[in-house]
Amino acid sequence: MRPAGECLRVAVCDDEEPMRRQLAEQLRAFWQQAGWPVEVRAFADAGALLQQLAWQPQVICLDIKMPPPDGLAAAKELRRQGFGGFLIFVTVLRELVFQSFEVQPFDYLLKPVQPEGLAQTLNRLRQALEKQAEPEQLLIQRGQERLLVDLQQLVYCEVLGRKVYLHLQGPDGKTEVIDFYERLDNLQARLDARFFRCHRSYLVNLAFVRGCSGGRLRLAQGEEIPVSRLREAELRQALLAAMQKGSGYGRV
Repeated sequence: MRPAGECLRVAVCDDEEPMRRQLAEQLRAFWQQAGWPVEVRAFADAGALLQQLAWQPQVICLDIKMPPPDGLAAAKELRRQGFGGFLIFVTVLRELVFQSFEVQPFDYLLKPVQPEGLAQTLNRLRQALEKQAEPEQLLIQRGQERLLVDLQQLVYCEVLGRKVYLHLQGPDGKTEVIDFYERLDNLQARLDARFFRCHRSYLVNLAFVRGCSGGRLRLAQGEEIPVSRLREAELRQALLAAMQKGSGYGRV
């Protein structure tokens, strides 16, 4: 069952006309069959797409290899301008999958796109759009006080001495820090797979990761935290798995 409200707005951007037309038709057919009112607009270049953001698309399917601005540059500009919807890259460039994490894609499809692969992605996307659950929360104890922490706002956790510090991003973008007595191992056991132990003293929410270099993770608000070199390869795998499962990407 689709959520109540206006029709779904989907943009397709690809400089190859046959691919652009085929993908737009497939998307339109999928959502109509699912019972969703949908409007699909196709764009031959990223510049034209960026000029139409007042239309407020909710889903954007974007090629990468295009005349400037290419898909990655366009995606960065979309995020810079506040696009909080779902990005799906559709490209021949397998080697750019990790660079795409910076812009939080929902999925990364390789051309030629197989019908079953596209269907899997769209079914996951439909589930994400339909999800109306209350925010997931973590109950913590501070002395005699109990607090509920929204996991979607929990950017990372660090341990200093005997205390754990939770770094939260509020709706206004401001950072809040909550400390309490706990072992990081115990906290990790209470969290799900979106939280990765990047360092013995840090747990990070993968949805906020924007890059990794020189033993440092760059986060959404520009902060950096350490990552163990022994865990970098595992981190890349965890990021890719999170993206393919649609674990929050595009919604931070």
